[in-house]
Amino acid sequence: MLASRKWALSLTCTVLGTLFVLPNLALAAPDDPDTRAAATEAAMTAEEKTVLTKGIMALPIGPPMPPLPEDAIISGGYVAGIPRLNVPSLRETDAGLGVAYALGLRKDGATALPSAMAMGSTWNPALIRTGGVMIGGEARAKGFNVLLAGGINLVRDPRGGRTFEYFSEDPLLSGILGGAQVAGIQSNNIISTVKHFALNDQETGRQFIDVKISDAAARESDLLAFEIAIERGQPGSVMCSYNKINGQYGCENDYLLNKVLKGDWAYKGFVMSDWGAVHSLAAAMNGLDQQSGSQLDAQVFLGKPLADTAATDPKYAARLSDMNRRILRSIYATGADVSAPRNDIDFATNAAVAEDVAKEGIVLLRNRGGALPLAATAKRIAVIGGYADFGVLSGTGSSQVQGQDGPAIVLPFVNGPFAPMVNQAYHRSSPLQALIARAPNTKFSFDDGRYIASAVAAAKKADVTIIFATQWMTEGYDVADLSLPNGQDALIAAVARANPKTIVVLETGGPVTMPWLNKTAAVVQAWYPGIRGGEAIASVLYGDTNPSGRLPVTFPASVAQLPHPVLPGSDSVEPDFIGKGQPGQTLLVDYDVEGADVGYRWFARKKAKPLFAFGHGLSYTTFARKDLSVSMGKTISARFTVTNTGQRFGMDVAQLYLVENPTGAVQRLAGFEKLSLEQGKSAIINIAVDPRIIGHWDGTKWVVPAGRYKFAIGASADDLKIFSTVYLNE
Repeated sequence: MLASRKWALSLTCTVLGTLFVLPNLALAAPDDPDTRAAATEAAMTAEEKTVLTKGIMALPIGPPMPPLPEDAIISGGYVAGIPRLNVPSLRETDAGLGVAYALGLRKDGATALPSAMAMGSTWNPALIRTGGVMIGGEARAKGFNVLLAGGINLVRDPRGGRTFEYFSEDPLLSGILGGAQVAGIQSNNIISTVKHFALNDQETGRQFIDVKISDAAARESDLLAFEIAIERGQPGSVMCSYNKINGQYGCENDYLLNKVLKGDWAYKGFVMSDWGAVHSLAAAMNGLDQQSGSQLDAQVFLGKPLADTAATDPKYAARLSDMNRRILRSIYATGADVSAPRNDIDFATNAAVAEDVAKEGIVLLRNRGGALPLAATAKRIAVIGGYADFGVLSGTGSSQVQGQDGPAIVLPFVNGPFAPMVNQAYHRSSPLQALIARAPNTKFSFDDGRYIASAVAAAKKADVTIIFATQWMTEGYDVADLSLPNGQDALIAAVARANPKTIVVLETGGPVTMPWLNKTAAVVQAWYPGIRGGEAIASVLYGDTNPSGRLPVTFPASVAQLPHPVLPGSDSVEPDFIGKGQPGQTLLVDYDVEGADVGYRWFARKKAKPLFAFGHGLSYTTFARKDLSVSMGKTISARFTVTNTGQRFGMDVAQLYLVENPTGAVQRLAGFEKLSLEQGKSAIINIAVDPRIIGHWDGTKWVVPAGRYKFAIGASADDLKIFSTVYLNE
């Protein structure tokens, strides 16, 4: 049996009496995905060549549509197969947090991971890969072979409605974690996407927004995140975005799809469109391989129009062959063609994975006077707000996942066929019940927080008050600002005045402002913590879990600190989940304002003090860092020591930053490592630095110029205290 997909063959043969020794030749094995794809494509009839290039939204809603194909599953998407050639249909499900709820139409449940923002807070690629393995396994067990996961977009604006679906504001962190998730998903013989390619950073006007950005700025920020994720995860597909980039739609953007993705990065997989993101047949020549959710487009461009054009135009014919080979290659490379029976799912085991992610993703933002962990002496605890007696909040949209019994609460947001996808929903994991289970001898009371006077009265009677505050986000709609809605800021301020031992637990999609911060004893950022979020929160509050989450995004003190204080279009565009806008409508957004300086980089450039910095997070123990040394030559590496100087076990995130290059002051996360340390123990950290992080794109290639470079380590992007300066001669 051959041990690999390629092997070397040495032959000795005699031809016309002459002895020839043929050198080692790299020959493609029979199961090589490129060889298989080429062979299958060559065997296709003209009619079969546009089977894989188009798909439908497999939901019986919206415009009148014929019944779903027999082998389809109610879900986000379906692409027919070619049985004659043993090519499977592609049964596609959203999204990166688990197998999506599909409007509740399938009447089944799945394990909901915490939000991608919570995953980003773990800074733990191995854990994120484990989560990917879990959700990929559930997708495969339900009969799917494509998972529309891998949200790689950077958080350019924290008001973006899909902030909770993305890992961070930093290209290195997002790329590494996104690649880890994709690799885990695809270990189940299932295709994963990365999305939304590219610069799809807000929901307002998402179908007609036109992003202006220079090549260098894009390469050094959002595109670098995708590049790293693709290198590490090898996703079978890249999903292109709704928006325009420099005047051309993402799904027919020749520069992005042909020049960058398939050219410079040599990507071998296929590009699928977002649902309703195709505008013309020209998309095929500009790099699109598959039209998804075609009912939402004006026409099925990659069906009969493509076939008819390919029949007379050799360029289109060649492109059509390439489209099929790319799709087939991904099917074969991931093993998505391997039949797998639908299996029972071990929901208890999978929920434990989700809980592990939630525990590591919770960030302790503030802890005055050791208010946390909760002491056994707190005999009366008032729990207020956030529907904490029922469950934990989830973000909604196509990524919405719900457990076996559905949501604990659903609050209406809109009417219409997509309402179940965007209505506010809570997972069945009650923080109140988890706290009661953890401390059965403590007297807990609950107030829903609707009336400030009632909440204040409850707080005055308690030793400790825990307020659960929520900020709901959904695909299709950005948030108006970064305040807590429904008067929660006023509620927290009043309760904290009544009881200084007030702990705030935030269930938010991204950063929020905190006008009440200095009145509180502690603030815990729980994000959208998933199917076992209540248990994870209780574990952190009582100290069974030592918090180790670090912020993957900057918390601004106000929106005035953002590159775009007014969210583009928020004062002129009517929000709409589908939102194609009027014919010819365009919303111009100038990303060259911040360029590659997204998030903490912008704050460093402006010398602005955020509310909480990128990388910030407290622990119930303490850590010290020392002995930073950096070497630069053919490779770039850093070495330093981290010591647990506290009184208990804890996990830290070792963070290395570039703070100066030959052009002057900059700030770039250059590397990181999550580590576990017992009290008094030390670890030596070695970090290999990607040259792209400290270099720049000169228009044709990455360049690391000669000169002075300064690196730093510390607890966050604005708490850097140990430096090392090195010089690069070449």
